[in-house]
Amino acid sequence: MRLTKSTDIALRIAMRLAVLGDDEQPTTREVADAVAVPYNHAAKVVSRLQHLGVVEARRGRGGGLALTPAGRTGSIGRLVRELEGVGDVVGCEDDPPCPLRSACRLRGVLRQAQEAFYAALDPYTVDDLVGPPTGPVLLALTGRPGQD
Repeated sequence: MRLTKSTDIALRIAMRLAVLGDDEQPTTREVADAVAVPYNHAAKVVSRLQHLGVVEARRGRGGGLALTPAGRTGSIGRLVRELEGVGDVVGCEDDPPCPLRSACRLRGVLRQAQEAFYAALDPYTVDDLVGPPTGPVLLALTGRPGQD
């Protein structure tokens, strides 16, 4: 199973915010640069994270992004489920639909495998992901290579 690019970006943004001090509230552009993703993608992901209650975003002077307590301690499995959606791993109902769909056992097996994947993520939080050696690397990120 491979996560969507949006989920990857969301996890990187949450991890970056988790290592910053309470007085540090970077802009979306600053976070996008630090985790090496395009600003437009980061802005969409931040909006989704805000909707999910993971990130708080304040506009204007003194504004910026901050990880919420729920974003810090919530389950990574739950977050990934929310970001990825509940769709099937394979497109049994795509156009054209799979001719095996009425008698196929693969769909159920893949659904079980997908749930096992999420279940393996359930015990972990963003705080768990930013311990050493990851946290110091996240703190050292300042932007894209070659930028000052």
